[in-house]
Amino acid sequence: MNTKELTIGFVGNPNCGKTTLFNAYTGANLKVANWPGVTVEKKEGAMRLHDETYRLVDLPGTYSLTSYTMEETVTRQYILSDDVDVIVDVADASALERNLYLTLQLMELGKPVVLALNMMDIVQERGMEIDLHRLPEMLGIPCVPVSARRKTGLEILIHTVAHHQDKAQGEKIIHHHDPKSSSHKDAGEHHKYYAMVYTDEMEDKIDEIAERLEKAYPKMENLRWHAIKFLENDQELREKYPVDLSDILDQDYEKEIINQKFGFIEEVIAECVANRTRKAESTDRTDRILTHPVLGLPVFLLIMAGVFFLTFTVGDWLKGYFEVALEWLTDAAAGGLLAMGTAEVLISLITEGIIAGVGGILTFLPNIFILFLALAFLEDSGYMARVAYVMDGIMGRIGLSGRAFLPMLLGFGCTVPAVMASRVLESRRDRMKTILITPFMSCSARLPIYVMFSELFFGDRAMMAAFSMYVLGLVTAIGAAFVLKLLDRQKESNLLLIELPEYKTPNAHTIYVYVSEKVKDYLSKAGTTIFLASVFMWLVMNFGPHGFTEDMEQSFGAAIGRLLVPVFAPVGLGYWQIILALISGIAAKEVVVSSCSVLFGIGNVATEAGMQNLSALLGSMGFGAVNAYALMVFCLLYVPCMAAVATIRRETGSWKWTGAMAVFQLVTAWTGAFLVYQIGSFL
Repeated sequence: MNTKELTIGFVGNPNCGKTTLFNAYTGANLKVANWPGVTVEKKEGAMRLHDETYRLVDLPGTYSLTSYTMEETVTRQYILSDDVDVIVDVADASALERNLYLTLQLMELGKPVVLALNMMDIVQERGMEIDLHRLPEMLGIPCVPVSARRKTGLEILIHTVAHHQDKAQGEKIIHHHDPKSSSHKDAGEHHKYYAMVYTDEMEDKIDEIAERLEKAYPKMENLRWHAIKFLENDQELREKYPVDLSDILDQDYEKEIINQKFGFIEEVIAECVANRTRKAESTDRTDRILTHPVLGLPVFLLIMAGVFFLTFTVGDWLKGYFEVALEWLTDAAAGGLLAMGTAEVLISLITEGIIAGVGGILTFLPNIFILFLALAFLEDSGYMARVAYVMDGIMGRIGLSGRAFLPMLLGFGCTVPAVMASRVLESRRDRMKTILITPFMSCSARLPIYVMFSELFFGDRAMMAAFSMYVLGLVTAIGAAFVLKLLDRQKESNLLLIELPEYKTPNAHTIYVYVSEKVKDYLSKAGTTIFLASVFMWLVMNFGPHGFTEDMEQSFGAAIGRLLVPVFAPVGLGYWQIILALISGIAAKEVVVSSCSVLFGIGNVATEAGMQNLSALLGSMGFGAVNAYALMVFCLLYVPCMAAVATIRRETGSWKWTGAMAVFQLVTAWTGAFLVYQIGSFL
């Protein structure tokens, strides 16, 4: 086999550091796409070592090869295919007992497997020791210690993969079992070639099933693995390869197979891991607070409040420099265009449309950067999994598991990946419910709206006003899920099975990759969607039935906005400029801010001078703090951006369902804003 074309599949449990290891190898040389035929994200990268190129594929995290979720199904199908040459099983070495179950399943596939013992730095910190001579003897596969975080052992791992690519079985498996103690006719052979050997009764059944499968399907590979999956009553394989095994399969042996696997794992751990009884005392002490049934939720809210304190204080300080640069750019562009004798219409388009619209959004980049940086720290430290655990009780009462809270948490960053993350849920009904409520979580694109209007109308309380949007979004999502539970007569048990990873110092490279991807997405939207929306808004506001007009009151935009004033007046938003800004926000939520700059004719609306002018103008129209809060609530709850709508359509497979969801969110947004405006006005 040509190692220059070697394809390596990275497989592992969630939170094992698999993606960190993948990023350590590929750096920026990766591409993200969807698997053919399904909407599960895949990451591919390439690396060169000693003039040889390796293709790396980062597979979705999975606990086993039994397909329940969409991610698990994709991982299983890929490693069963001929596309992958070597499987790198990434295991958390500090929790080896929990990770070896997947390892044993991968080894039964009959493909080359290399075990990457990741997080060896944590193993050393905890005083544990792993016998790296005995472990490969018992498993029959290479076991390489690495630390993705510290980038140690990476070259040795790739060398091992290259040398192991043609070896489906290890060269030497030493069980220390006496084959003579077994009555099975092939006991010696089994112990020689298979690390995981079952009881005599089970091995007899495996052999019989394998023989029948070979007769029925002569070209079938991995006969032993298929036979074991038939014993586990794997429905996908039973349907794909129908064969009469009624005389052998007198019951479902899945639980028995699992028990025997864990029995062998206990043997391995007992022989290969020392000092494993030492407790991770710091983790336990921290978890007593962070996962406390009463204190856990208030602590989460306090942490998020801290995140927004940083977002406003540090973000606004940096934002000031962006504002100065924007003012300079606007003045320079206007002066240069005038000197060139450029037409007034074109000067207006460039300065009031493009620079004011796109530039106004770019000034909020520091706030967005701080938010993503904080979320990346929380995720990579191991805290986000604890939040799902803490929320399990609340989510259970609304008919979902704590696992459904993970997509909702991602919604604080962006609705698109949050909706896609609903695939981790096993039930389609749970996925649909989660997709419906996830857009209520306040994505980062709404942050510029909160920053601008809270600073305009709430002064020293601006941070609290903005933070309340995130809490309100969470409460609305939970409330909507509860209503759905009352309407849904079909009951399901929603047990949470989630691994709480070790707390660790966030990896700088992982955070860099995460934040840089998000910032690039934000900038690409500024250069495409927001640019086009700003130009469109300028055209709508500067042209009317009689052509170009400097009086916006005579424009097409004003006419459209006035038609909808009666609908928005009861919620305090009965101003045609505001209505038009909200319509433009369907393209991308940030466009609401850039549209206000164009609609109210204020260049550089995000600067201090621009905000003062906008505040005075809105005040003269009767638009006050209650109206501003109603506007923020409406922006929080109404239809997400077009990219999110397209993702929801792709995930649900139904335009009808997507349309109904959009109507539901519009009604919810109108109702929420109505209550805020009417109660606020009364008070």
